[in-house]
Amino acid sequence: MSETEVTTAPRPLLLADGRPAARAWTLDPAQLHLNHGSFGAVPLVAQERQNLLRAEMERSPVVWFPALPQRLAAVRVELAAFLRTAPGDLALVPNASAGASVVYAGLPHRRGGEIVVTDHGYGAVTMGAERLARRWGGRVRTARVPLDADEEQAYEAVAAELGEATGLIVVDQITSATARRMPVERIGAEARRRGIPLLVDGAHAPGLIAAPLDGLICDFWVGNCHKWGCTPRGTAALVARGPLRDHLYPLIDSWAAADPYPDRFDQQGTIDATAPLAAPTALDLIEDTWGWEAARRYMDDLADYAERVIGAAFAELTGIGGRVEVGMPVPGMRLVRLPDGLGGSRIEADALRDRVAEELNVEAAFTSFDGNGYLRLSAHVYNTPTDYEYFAETCVPVLGEWARAAREQHGTP
Repeated sequence: MSETEVTTAPRPLLLADGRPAARAWTLDPAQLHLNHGSFGAVPLVAQERQNLLRAEMERSPVVWFPALPQRLAAVRVELAAFLRTAPGDLALVPNASAGASVVYAGLPHRRGGEIVVTDHGYGAVTMGAERLARRWGGRVRTARVPLDADEEQAYEAVAAELGEATGLIVVDQITSATARRMPVERIGAEARRRGIPLLVDGAHAPGLIAAPLDGLICDFWVGNCHKWGCTPRGTAALVARGPLRDHLYPLIDSWAAADPYPDRFDQQGTIDATAPLAAPTALDLIEDTWGWEAARRYMDDLADYAERVIGAAFAELTGIGGRVEVGMPVPGMRLVRLPDGLGGSRIEADALRDRVAEELNVEAAFTSFDGNGYLRLSAHVYNTPTDYEYFAETCVPVLGEWARAAREQHGTP
């Protein structure tokens, strides 16, 4: 298929009563929402469930908080079933970065220890690794993985950074900025052979991958349920296996500190835990309305269509193909190359995101990698082909003008 050809648009999903899927959410209809992957979107039924839980908490706080650990333990069982992992391995954390922080705080001190990350890593998680390395008196080693690297090349890039001083490996299961997979299964097997702890950042995996922990050997895994799972924000899982998990404690010490893992994570003072309590309502909406398998298939077909439609629009505008060769692509997410002059750094990409939201009324994700800017597409069930057709027809020409103006300002062709 050539750059200018597009696949057949998938049929938009509908609710049981025939309304568009988007009617199950409260997203502003005056805006175009094309960036589900960053913060997710909570369906109305889950918002209503969380509001009822908050009202219950405020009616009888002295009853609510002592009973909370038992209720959270029940939620852990449901989330573990969704992720297809053992309930006794799963602790609740506010988000994937918080889960990584728990791991960094709990690992035994290793003087001079090195931490291996990749250049695709999520910034906040990498910053935490750098802070831990400073405490250890060691350093962070960064594996350089080309965007188009296949499984073998990506694995070799990480393995090349491992050595006697390596005290921890931190690798994304699905990368945020570049929307690609990393060979965490192979890296996990090698880490276990060498006796090196492995933390897998699976922030984007819940809901996007049916069983993200199947076949994965790792000491720690963190994942956000508020992204593709659409749960209220503040719902994430920390899965820990092996003896090192006995060193893990919640970020807030409370009366459950003496309890075993993961029970001690179910009591953290007076935090508002209504988000995880309402999480099953969001997960059930997807399952009961379309089924998770069908939802994932639709999201992937739609992302593929979006990539081709928008890539073709950029190609027609600039004469340069917008489609990107990603070595290990993932379902539901795609990259489109932006024209030169746009999004070449993280700061520029964030500024472009804000400008597009303000001037074009479109919520979209713009990222950068290795000096190049990208539009990161992340589809969900409430998106439709017309969303991306509109972006291609209306927004791509404007982005082309902005790119030309930026090049002229910097004196580049």
